Amino acid sequence: MTESAPRLFGTDGVRGTAGDYPLDRRTVRRLGAALVRALPASGRAARLLVGRDTRESGEWIEAEFAHGAGAEGAELTSAGIVPTPAIAYLTRSDSYDAGVVISASHNPYQDNGIKIFSGTGEKFTERVERQVEEIVADQSWRVPTGSAREVAGASLVELYLNHLITVWPDASALSGITLVADCANGAMTSVAPELFSRLGLKTIVMGNEPDGRNINLNCGSTHPEQLIETVKAAGAEIGVAFDGDGDRAIFVDHRGRLVNGDAVLLMCGRQLQKEGRLKRNTIVATVMSNLGLQVALAAIGITMVRTAVGDKYVMEEMQSLGASLGGEQSGHIIFSDYLFTGDGLCTALNVLRTVALSGRSLAELADDLVNYPQVLVNVRVRERIDLQTVPAVAQTLNRVEAKVADHGRLLVRYSGTEPLLRVMLEGRDEGEIRALAEEIVDVVKRHLS
Repeated sequence: MTESAPRLFGTDGVRGTAGDYPLDRRTVRRLGAALVRALPASGRAARLLVGRDTRESGEWIEAEFAHGAGAEGAELTSAGIVPTPAIAYLTRSDSYDAGVVISASHNPYQDNGIKIFSGTGEKFTERVERQVEEIVADQSWRVPTGSAREVAGASLVELYLNHLITVWPDASALSGITLVADCANGAMTSVAPELFSRLGLKTIVMGNEPDGRNINLNCGSTHPEQLIETVKAAGAEIGVAFDGDGDRAIFVDHRGRLVNGDAVLLMCGRQLQKEGRLKRNTIVATVMSNLGLQVALAAIGITMVRTAVGDKYVMEEMQSLGASLGGEQSGHIIFSDYLFTGDGLCTALNVLRTVALSGRSLAELADDLVNYPQVLVNVRVRERIDLQTVPAVAQTLNRVEAKVADHGRLLVRYSGTEPLLRVMLEGRDEGEIRALAEEIVDVVKRHLS
Protein backbone atom coordinates (compact mmCIF):
# COMPACT_ATOMS: atom_id res chain seq x y z
CA MET A 1 0.00 0.00 0.00
CA THR A 2 1.19 3.49 -0.80
CA GLU A 3 2.23 5.23 2.42
CA SER A 4 0.85 8.56 1.19
CA ALA A 5 -2.68 7.21 0.70
CA PRO A 6 -4.84 9.38 3.02
CA ARG A 7 -6.88 7.65 5.69
CA LEU A 8 -10.57 7.77 4.86
CA PHE A 9 -11.99 5.07 7.13
CA GLY A 10 -12.22 5.60 10.87
CA THR A 11 -13.48 3.20 13.51
CA ASP A 12 -16.92 3.12 11.87
CA GLY A 13 -16.59 3.84 8.18
CA VAL A 14 -15.98 7.13 6.37
CA ARG A 15 -17.42 10.08 8.32
CA GLY A 16 -17.62 13.81 7.77
CA THR A 17 -19.79 16.78 6.95
CA ALA A 18 -21.96 16.04 3.93
CA GLY A 19 -20.59 17.93 0.94
CA ASP A 20 -17.08 18.38 2.37
CA TYR A 21 -14.12 16.05 1.83
CA PRO A 22 -14.24 13.07 2.14
CA LEU A 23 -17.99 13.24 1.55
CA ASP A 24 -17.79 15.58 -1.42
CA ARG A 25 -19.31 14.30 -4.64
CA ARG A 26 -16.00 13.50 -6.35
CA THR A 27 -14.63 11.47 -3.47
CA VAL A 28 -17.90 9.62 -2.90
CA ARG A 29 -17.89 8.60 -6.57
CA ARG A 30 -14.32 7.37 -6.29
CA LEU A 31 -15.19 5.42 -3.15
CA GLY A 32 -17.98 3.65 -5.03
CA ALA A 33 -15.68 2.76 -7.89
CA ALA A 34 -12.79 1.81 -5.60
CA LEU A 35 -14.98 -0.57 -3.62
CA VAL A 36 -15.88 -2.49 -6.77
CA ARG A 37 -12.24 -2.57 -7.87
CA ALA A 38 -11.26 -3.98 -4.47
CA LEU A 39 -13.81 -6.81 -4.55
CA PRO A 40 -12.51 -10.27 -5.54
CA ALA A 41 -13.08 -11.13 -9.19
CA SER A 42 -16.13 -13.39 -9.60
CA GLY A 43 -16.62 -13.55 -13.36
CA ARG A 44 -19.85 -11.57 -13.14
CA ALA A 45 -21.02 -8.05 -12.32
CA ALA A 46 -20.63 -7.21 -8.65
CA ARG A 47 -23.94 -6.93 -6.76
CA LEU A 48 -24.15 -4.19 -4.12
CA LEU A 49 -26.98 -3.44 -1.70
CA VAL A 50 -27.29 0.15 -0.41
CA GLY A 51 -29.33 1.55 2.45
CA ARG A 52 -29.46 4.89 4.24
CA ASP A 53 -30.89 6.70 7.23
CA THR A 54 -33.18 9.75 7.12
CA ARG A 55 -30.64 12.57 6.62
CA GLU A 56 -31.42 14.95 3.79
CA SER A 57 -27.99 14.29 2.26
CA GLY A 58 -28.53 10.53 2.07
CA GLU A 59 -30.14 10.42 -1.37
CA TRP A 60 -27.47 12.37 -3.23
CA ILE A 61 -24.63 10.51 -1.51
CA GLU A 62 -26.29 7.22 -2.44
CA ALA A 63 -26.65 8.38 -6.05
CA GLU A 64 -23.02 9.56 -6.33
CA PHE A 65 -21.69 6.35 -4.76
CA ALA A 66 -23.83 4.33 -7.16
CA HIS A 67 -22.54 6.36 -10.10
CA GLY A 68 -18.96 5.42 -9.26
CA ALA A 69 -19.74 1.78 -8.58
CA GLY A 70 -21.89 1.51 -11.71
CA ALA A 71 -19.05 2.90 -13.80
CA GLU A 72 -17.07 -0.21 -12.78
CA GLY A 73 -19.90 -2.47 -13.92
CA ALA A 74 -21.56 -3.11 -10.57
CA GLU A 75 -25.30 -3.67 -10.18
CA LEU A 76 -26.76 -1.66 -7.30
CA THR A 77 -30.02 -2.07 -5.41
CA SER A 78 -31.30 0.46 -2.90
CA ALA A 79 -33.23 -0.79 0.10
CA GLY A 80 -34.14 2.82 0.90
CA ILE A 81 -34.34 3.92 4.52
CA VAL A 82 -33.43 0.90 6.64
CA PRO A 83 -31.28 0.30 9.73
CA THR A 84 -27.61 -0.58 9.34
CA PRO A 85 -28.13 -4.17 10.60
CA ALA A 86 -30.82 -4.71 7.97
CA ILE A 87 -28.24 -4.10 5.25
CA ALA A 88 -25.78 -6.42 7.02
CA TYR A 89 -28.40 -9.19 7.20
CA LEU A 90 -29.80 -8.74 3.69
CA THR A 91 -26.33 -8.56 2.14
CA ARG A 92 -25.52 -11.97 3.58
CA SER A 93 -28.91 -13.61 3.04
CA ASP A 94 -29.27 -12.68 -0.63
CA SER A 95 -25.65 -13.23 -1.72
CA TYR A 96 -24.69 -9.62 -2.41
CA ASP A 97 -20.97 -8.99 -2.81
CA ALA A 98 -21.07 -6.03 -0.44
CA GLY A 99 -23.50 -3.90 1.51
CA VAL A 100 -23.24 -0.14 1.89
CA VAL A 101 -24.87 2.00 4.56
CA ILE A 102 -25.05 5.76 4.24
CA SER A 103 -25.34 7.10 7.77
CA ALA A 104 -23.48 8.98 10.49
CA SER A 105 -25.18 7.02 13.27
CA HIS A 106 -25.73 9.27 16.33
CA ASN A 107 -24.21 12.43 14.75
CA PRO A 108 -26.33 15.48 13.81
CA TYR A 109 -27.97 15.69 10.40
CA GLN A 110 -25.21 17.81 8.82
CA ASP A 111 -22.86 14.83 9.06
CA ASN A 112 -23.04 11.63 7.09
CA GLY A 113 -20.95 8.57 6.47
CA ILE A 114 -20.37 5.42 4.44
CA LYS A 115 -20.07 2.01 6.09
CA ILE A 116 -19.28 -1.10 4.09
CA PHE A 117 -20.15 -4.71 4.85
CA SER A 118 -18.68 -7.78 3.23
CA GLY A 119 -20.83 -10.36 1.46
CA THR A 120 -21.04 -12.27 4.76
CA GLY A 121 -22.68 -9.32 6.51
CA GLU A 122 -19.60 -8.31 8.51
CA LYS A 123 -17.88 -4.93 8.54
CA PHE A 124 -14.89 -4.72 6.26
CA THR A 125 -11.55 -5.46 7.87
CA GLU A 126 -8.94 -2.72 8.15
CA ARG A 127 -6.86 -4.50 5.52
CA VAL A 128 -9.63 -4.17 2.92
CA GLU A 129 -10.36 -0.59 4.00
CA ARG A 130 -6.69 0.30 3.43
CA GLN A 131 -6.89 -1.33 0.02
CA VAL A 132 -9.90 0.81 -0.92
CA GLU A 133 -8.07 3.93 0.31
CA GLU A 134 -5.07 3.10 -1.83
CA ILE A 135 -7.25 2.72 -4.92
CA VAL A 136 -9.00 6.03 -4.21
CA ALA A 137 -5.62 7.76 -3.88
CA ASP A 138 -4.32 6.34 -7.18
CA GLN A 139 -4.69 9.21 -9.66
CA SER A 140 -4.03 7.01 -12.72
CA TRP A 141 -7.77 6.35 -13.16
CA ARG A 142 -10.90 8.49 -13.32
CA VAL A 143 -14.60 8.04 -12.71
CA PRO A 144 -16.65 9.01 -15.79
CA THR A 145 -18.38 12.37 -15.54
CA GLY A 146 -22.10 12.89 -15.92
CA SER A 147 -25.11 13.28 -13.68
CA ALA A 148 -25.77 10.65 -11.05
CA ARG A 149 -28.96 8.70 -11.64
CA GLU A 150 -31.57 7.47 -9.20
CA VAL A 151 -30.71 4.02 -7.85
CA ALA A 152 -33.11 1.16 -8.53
CA GLY A 153 -35.00 0.30 -5.35
CA ALA A 154 -36.42 -2.84 -3.83
CA SER A 155 -38.67 -3.43 -0.81
CA LEU A 156 -36.67 -5.78 1.40
CA VAL A 157 -37.74 -4.80 4.92
CA GLU A 158 -40.10 -7.78 5.23
CA LEU A 159 -37.19 -10.23 5.00
CA TYR A 160 -35.40 -8.42 7.81
CA LEU A 161 -38.50 -8.33 10.01
CA ASN A 162 -39.05 -12.05 9.55
CA HIS A 163 -35.45 -12.64 10.59
CA LEU A 164 -35.86 -10.57 13.76
CA ILE A 165 -39.01 -12.41 14.82
CA THR A 166 -36.94 -15.62 15.05
CA VAL A 167 -35.17 -14.04 18.06
CA TRP A 168 -38.39 -14.27 20.06
CA PRO A 169 -41.31 -15.79 18.11
CA ASP A 170 -43.74 -15.70 21.06
CA ALA A 171 -43.82 -12.46 23.00
CA SER A 172 -47.10 -13.24 24.75
CA ALA A 173 -45.41 -13.37 28.17
CA LEU A 174 -44.96 -9.60 28.00
CA SER A 175 -48.21 -8.72 26.27
CA GLY A 176 -49.40 -6.78 29.31
CA ILE A 177 -46.42 -4.44 29.62
CA THR A 178 -46.02 -1.01 28.10
CA LEU A 179 -42.89 -0.36 26.05
CA VAL A 180 -41.76 3.13 25.01
CA ALA A 181 -39.61 3.13 21.86
CA ASP A 182 -37.59 6.16 20.71
CA CYS A 183 -36.66 5.78 17.04
CA ALA A 184 -34.38 8.87 16.99
CA ASN A 185 -36.17 10.16 13.87
CA GLY A 186 -33.80 7.84 12.06
CA ALA A 187 -33.65 4.55 10.24
CA MET A 188 -35.57 2.64 12.92
CA THR A 189 -38.73 4.54 11.95
CA SER A 190 -39.03 2.13 9.01
CA VAL A 191 -39.09 -1.07 11.07
CA ALA A 192 -39.31 -0.77 14.87
CA PRO A 193 -42.98 0.24 15.25
CA GLU A 194 -44.04 -2.50 12.83
CA LEU A 195 -42.01 -5.19 14.61
CA PHE A 196 -43.29 -4.34 18.08
CA SER A 197 -46.84 -4.24 16.71
CA ARG A 198 -46.49 -7.71 15.19
CA LEU A 199 -45.25 -9.06 18.49
CA GLY A 200 -48.35 -7.73 20.20
CA LEU A 201 -46.49 -5.37 22.52
CA LYS A 202 -48.28 -2.27 23.77
CA THR A 203 -45.93 0.37 22.44
CA ILE A 204 -45.66 4.13 22.73
CA VAL A 205 -43.52 5.36 19.82
CA MET A 206 -41.40 8.51 19.94
CA GLY A 207 -38.94 10.09 17.50
CA ASN A 208 -40.91 8.69 14.58
CA GLU A 209 -41.39 11.79 12.38
CA PRO A 210 -38.16 12.31 10.40
CA ASP A 211 -37.87 15.43 8.27
CA GLY A 212 -34.29 15.06 7.03
CA ARG A 213 -32.88 17.36 9.69
CA ASN A 214 -34.21 16.11 13.03
CA ILE A 215 -32.37 12.79 13.22
CA ASN A 216 -30.94 12.42 16.77
CA LEU A 217 -32.21 15.91 17.62
CA ASN A 218 -33.06 15.83 21.33
CA CYS A 219 -33.99 12.19 20.96
CA GLY A 220 -32.51 8.73 20.52
CA SER A 221 -29.79 6.95 22.46
CA THR A 222 -27.61 10.05 22.90
CA HIS A 223 -30.49 12.21 24.20
CA PRO A 224 -32.70 9.94 26.33
CA GLU A 225 -34.17 12.70 28.51
CA GLN A 226 -37.59 12.71 26.82
CA LEU A 227 -37.68 8.93 26.84
CA ILE A 228 -37.05 8.89 30.59
CA GLU A 229 -39.85 11.37 31.21
CA THR A 230 -42.26 9.48 28.96
CA VAL A 231 -41.54 6.15 30.64
CA LYS A 232 -42.24 7.64 34.06
CA ALA A 233 -45.33 9.58 32.93
CA ALA A 234 -46.85 6.56 31.18
CA GLY A 235 -46.03 4.14 33.97
CA ALA A 236 -44.23 2.01 31.37
CA GLU A 237 -42.11 -0.95 32.38
CA ILE A 238 -39.39 -0.51 29.76
CA GLY A 239 -38.10 2.19 27.44
CA VAL A 240 -35.67 1.69 24.58
CA ALA A 241 -33.82 4.32 22.56
CA PHE A 242 -32.10 3.60 19.27
CA ASP A 243 -29.45 5.67 17.51
CA GLY A 244 -29.85 7.19 14.07
CA ASP A 245 -28.87 4.11 12.07
CA GLY A 246 -30.32 1.55 14.46
CA ASP A 247 -27.27 -0.51 15.33
CA ARG A 248 -27.36 0.24 19.04
CA ALA A 249 -29.89 0.57 21.84
CA ILE A 250 -29.96 1.77 25.42
CA PHE A 251 -32.77 1.14 27.87
CA VAL A 252 -34.72 2.85 30.64
CA ASP A 253 -36.31 0.92 33.53
CA HIS A 254 -39.66 1.73 35.12
CA ARG A 255 -37.94 4.03 37.64
CA GLY A 256 -36.48 6.15 34.84
CA ARG A 257 -32.92 4.90 35.22
CA LEU A 258 -30.70 4.36 32.22
CA VAL A 259 -29.59 0.79 31.52
CA ASN A 260 -26.50 0.71 29.28
CA GLY A 261 -24.67 -1.93 27.29
CA ASP A 262 -22.72 -3.27 30.27
CA ALA A 263 -25.92 -4.22 32.09
CA VAL A 264 -27.30 -5.73 28.90
CA LEU A 265 -24.20 -7.89 28.49
CA LEU A 266 -24.55 -9.16 32.06
CA MET A 267 -28.27 -9.97 31.95
CA CYS A 268 -28.29 -11.45 28.46
CA GLY A 269 -24.99 -13.28 29.04
CA ARG A 270 -26.37 -14.95 32.14
CA GLN A 271 -29.55 -15.94 30.29
CA LEU A 272 -27.61 -17.43 27.39
CA GLN A 273 -25.39 -19.26 29.89
CA LYS A 274 -28.48 -20.83 31.52
CA GLU A 275 -29.64 -22.03 28.12
CA GLY A 276 -26.23 -23.41 27.19
CA ARG A 277 -25.95 -20.92 24.35
CA LEU A 278 -23.06 -18.78 25.62
CA LYS A 279 -20.29 -20.17 23.44
CA ARG A 280 -16.88 -20.56 25.10
CA ASN A 281 -18.54 -19.18 28.25
CA THR A 282 -17.00 -15.89 27.15
CA ILE A 283 -18.22 -12.35 26.55
CA VAL A 284 -16.26 -9.80 24.50
CA ALA A 285 -16.35 -6.18 25.68
CA THR A 286 -14.13 -3.14 25.17
CA VAL A 287 -11.65 -1.30 27.35
CA MET A 288 -14.45 1.13 28.23
CA SER A 289 -16.70 -1.44 29.93
CA ASN A 290 -16.86 -0.92 33.67
CA LEU A 291 -14.72 -3.06 35.94
CA GLY A 292 -17.93 -3.98 37.75
CA LEU A 293 -19.04 -5.95 34.69
CA GLN A 294 -15.85 -7.98 34.69
CA VAL A 295 -16.27 -8.72 38.42
CA ALA A 296 -19.95 -9.69 38.05
CA LEU A 297 -19.26 -12.00 35.11
CA ALA A 298 -16.34 -13.67 36.87
CA ALA A 299 -18.63 -14.39 39.84
CA ILE A 300 -20.84 -16.58 37.63
CA GLY A 301 -17.98 -18.21 35.78
CA ILE A 302 -18.00 -16.10 32.60
CA THR A 303 -14.73 -14.83 31.14
CA MET A 304 -14.66 -11.26 29.80
CA VAL A 305 -12.21 -10.42 27.03
CA ARG A 306 -11.53 -6.74 26.25
CA THR A 307 -10.80 -5.11 22.89
CA ALA A 308 -10.11 -1.59 21.65
CA VAL A 309 -13.10 0.75 21.38
CA GLY A 310 -15.20 0.06 18.28
CA ASP A 311 -17.77 -2.62 17.53
CA LYS A 312 -15.71 -3.87 14.58
CA TYR A 313 -12.95 -4.83 17.01
CA VAL A 314 -15.51 -6.60 19.17
CA MET A 315 -16.73 -8.46 16.09
CA GLU A 316 -13.24 -9.52 15.05
CA GLU A 317 -12.43 -10.83 18.53
CA MET A 318 -15.74 -12.67 18.72
CA GLN A 319 -15.00 -14.37 15.42
CA SER A 320 -11.51 -15.27 16.60
CA LEU A 321 -12.81 -16.79 19.84
CA GLY A 322 -16.02 -18.26 18.48
CA ALA A 323 -18.00 -16.18 21.02
CA SER A 324 -21.74 -15.65 20.82
CA LEU A 325 -22.10 -12.37 22.72
CA GLY A 326 -20.13 -9.14 22.81
CA GLY A 327 -20.60 -5.41 22.78
CA GLU A 328 -19.95 -1.94 24.05
CA GLN A 329 -21.13 0.13 26.98
CA SER A 330 -22.69 2.53 24.45
CA GLY A 331 -25.26 -0.06 23.40
CA HIS A 332 -23.64 -1.74 20.39
CA ILE A 333 -24.40 -5.38 21.24
CA ILE A 334 -23.61 -8.31 18.95
CA PHE A 335 -25.54 -11.58 19.19
CA SER A 336 -23.60 -13.68 16.71
CA ASP A 337 -26.31 -16.34 16.51
CA TYR A 338 -28.27 -13.79 14.51
CA LEU A 339 -25.75 -11.34 13.01
CA PHE A 340 -22.11 -10.33 13.34
CA THR A 341 -22.85 -6.65 13.81
CA GLY A 342 -24.68 -4.51 16.34
CA ASP A 343 -28.46 -4.55 15.95
CA GLY A 344 -30.61 -2.34 18.19
CA LEU A 345 -33.79 -4.31 17.54
CA CYS A 346 -32.10 -7.66 18.10
CA THR A 347 -30.74 -6.26 21.36
CA ALA A 348 -34.18 -4.99 22.39
CA LEU A 349 -35.78 -8.36 21.68
CA ASN A 350 -33.10 -10.21 23.65
CA VAL A 351 -33.56 -7.88 26.62
CA LEU A 352 -37.35 -8.31 26.48
CA ARG A 353 -36.92 -12.06 26.18
CA THR A 354 -34.56 -12.11 29.17
CA VAL A 355 -37.06 -10.11 31.25
CA ALA A 356 -39.82 -12.59 30.34
CA LEU A 357 -37.80 -15.75 30.95
CA SER A 358 -36.28 -14.54 34.21
CA GLY A 359 -39.56 -13.36 35.68
CA ARG A 360 -37.75 -10.25 36.90
CA SER A 361 -38.15 -6.60 35.93
CA LEU A 362 -35.56 -4.77 33.88
CA ALA A 363 -34.74 -2.70 36.99
CA GLU A 364 -34.05 -5.84 39.03
CA LEU A 365 -31.84 -7.33 36.33
CA ALA A 366 -29.91 -4.06 35.95
CA ASP A 367 -29.35 -3.89 39.72
CA ASP A 368 -27.19 -7.00 39.47
CA LEU A 369 -24.46 -4.85 37.94
CA VAL A 370 -22.60 -2.90 40.61
CA ASN A 371 -20.55 -0.30 38.79
CA TYR A 372 -17.21 0.83 40.10
CA PRO A 373 -16.89 4.65 40.23
CA GLN A 374 -15.56 5.82 36.87
CA VAL A 375 -14.06 9.18 35.93
CA LEU A 376 -13.61 10.17 32.29
CA VAL A 377 -11.79 13.40 31.39
CA ASN A 378 -10.86 14.78 27.96
CA VAL A 379 -7.74 16.93 27.57
CA ARG A 380 -7.07 18.90 24.39
CA VAL A 381 -3.55 18.30 23.02
CA ARG A 382 -1.40 19.82 20.29
CA GLU A 383 -0.53 16.48 18.71
CA ARG A 384 -0.78 12.74 19.31
CA ILE A 385 2.62 11.57 20.50
CA ASP A 386 3.76 8.52 22.42
CA LEU A 387 3.11 9.44 26.06
CA GLN A 388 5.99 7.31 27.26
CA THR A 389 8.40 9.63 25.40
CA VAL A 390 7.45 12.54 27.68
CA PRO A 391 9.16 11.74 31.00
CA ALA A 392 6.92 13.77 33.30
CA VAL A 393 3.74 12.36 31.74
CA ALA A 394 5.08 8.81 31.68
CA GLN A 395 6.13 8.97 35.36
CA THR A 396 2.70 10.24 36.42
CA LEU A 397 0.85 7.59 34.41
CA ASN A 398 3.05 4.79 35.74
CA ARG A 399 2.63 5.97 39.32
CA VAL A 400 -1.18 6.23 39.05
CA GLU A 401 -1.43 2.86 37.34
CA ALA A 402 0.57 1.23 40.12
CA LYS A 403 -1.59 2.89 42.78
CA VAL A 404 -4.90 1.50 41.40
CA ALA A 405 -3.51 -1.82 40.16
CA ASP A 406 -5.13 -4.03 42.81
CA HIS A 407 -8.56 -2.36 42.91
CA GLY A 408 -9.06 -0.30 39.77
CA ARG A 409 -8.04 0.51 36.24
CA LEU A 410 -6.40 3.31 34.26
CA LEU A 411 -7.00 3.77 30.55
CA VAL A 412 -5.42 6.60 28.55
CA ARG A 413 -6.02 6.86 24.81
CA TYR A 414 -6.21 9.44 22.07
CA SER A 415 -9.53 10.22 20.39
CA GLY A 416 -9.72 8.84 16.88
CA THR A 417 -11.48 11.94 15.53
CA GLU A 418 -10.39 14.94 17.65
CA PRO A 419 -7.12 16.28 19.15
CA LEU A 420 -8.08 14.94 22.57
CA LEU A 421 -6.46 12.66 25.11
CA ARG A 422 -9.09 10.62 26.95
CA VAL A 423 -8.27 9.71 30.54
CA MET A 424 -10.44 7.09 32.26
CA LEU A 425 -9.97 5.90 35.82
CA GLU A 426 -11.96 3.32 37.78
CA GLY A 427 -11.66 2.37 41.42
CA ARG A 428 -13.51 1.73 44.65
CA ASP A 429 -13.12 5.30 45.96
CA GLU A 430 -14.47 8.04 43.68
CA GLY A 431 -12.66 10.81 45.53
CA GLU A 432 -9.34 9.03 45.09
CA ILE A 433 -9.73 8.42 41.36
CA ARG A 434 -10.92 12.00 40.73
CA ALA A 435 -7.81 13.32 42.43
CA LEU A 436 -5.60 10.96 40.45
CA ALA A 437 -7.31 11.93 37.19
CA GLU A 438 -6.66 15.59 37.92
CA GLU A 439 -2.98 14.84 38.45
CA ILE A 440 -2.81 13.31 34.99
CA VAL A 441 -4.75 16.18 33.44
CA ASP A 442 -2.44 18.76 35.01
CA VAL A 443 0.76 17.13 33.76
CA VAL A 444 -0.70 16.59 30.27
CA LYS A 445 -1.77 20.23 30.06
CA ARG A 446 1.70 21.40 31.08
CA HIS A 447 3.57 19.29 28.53
CA LEU A 448 1.17 18.51 25.63
CA SER A 449 -1.45 21.28 25.42
